[in-house]
Parts: sequence; structure tokens; C-alpha cells
Amino acid sequence: MKKGSETAVTKRKAPAFSLPASNGEKVSLADYKGRKVVIYFYPQDNTPTCTQQSCDFRDYNGKFAELGVEVIGISPDELKSHDKFIAKYELPFLLLSDTNHKVAEKYGVWALKKLYGREYMGIIRSTFLINEKGYIVKEWSKVKIKNHVQSVLDAVMEMK
Repeated sequence: MKKGSETAVTKRKAPAFSLPASNGEKVSLADYKGRKVVIYFYPQDNTPTCTQQSCDFRDYNGKFAELGVEVIGISPDELKSHDKFIAKYELPFLLLSDTNHKVAEKYGVWALKKLYGREYMGIIRSTFLINEKGYIVKEWSKVKIKNHVQSVLDAVMEMK
């Protein structure tokens, strides 16, 4: 995988999961069989970069929908935090709660991070584009926010 917001083209099966969602239901990847899905992992609700990332996906949501793509956000936050985040920023897609970071681990985005000399475990901001058959066709790791969502949209359009 390349560093930064660059992509890696893959063809591996997306790890299965089932998590509580902001709509009050349990959501599984299997629920999206036959549809394209963009899953973005982010560290925390209501932080500046995570808010920008989520709002960028919100602003492009109509374009993704026109292309038949569902957008899902996943973080370790509790559902109550997701509810406030969705209401505050009018997010039109589901946010899933991965409080024990098991799904993040399956996707390889739960890792050791460093900030101001302190080491801790956390989410590596990452996005996965999954095709109708459940395969990851592109992934972005250590995402830089600027132009990221446009890059994901471009990758979706290349799939057609």
C-alpha cells in the first residue's frame, strides 16, 4: 500500500461484519450484496478532520447515489455520539459503531499511531471501495482529506 491518500488496487474479498448502526439496526456487509459500497473508517466524531471527511462524503452523497453506491462510515464511537454527529452535520448515510475495533482490525486499519511523541492504538483513516460481488477493488490508507472524496468518486466512475 502506498502512503498518503494514494490508492492500491486490490481484488480481495471484503471482510464480513455486522455492527450496530445509526438507524438502530444491525448492519452487515452482506446487506449490500449486489451493490457497490464505499466504507470509510475515521477516528472520532466531531473532530475537525473527521468532520470535514464526513461532510465531504455528505456533499458528494447524491453523486454516489446516482451511481448506485452506498456510503457507510465506521468509527469506534458509541451510537449516541453518532446520532449527535449526524444531526449536527445532516449526514445522509449510516454510521456504524465499532467500539471494540474488531471490524477495524479485520480491515487492517486499527494500528499503532504516534502523536506528539505519544504512542497509542487507533484508527488509520482509510477508505475501501467494494464491488457488487463483495470484493475490495480499491483502498486508500492514511487518507489526506483534500480531494479524497473526488478521488473515490473517480474510482467508482472507472468501474462502469
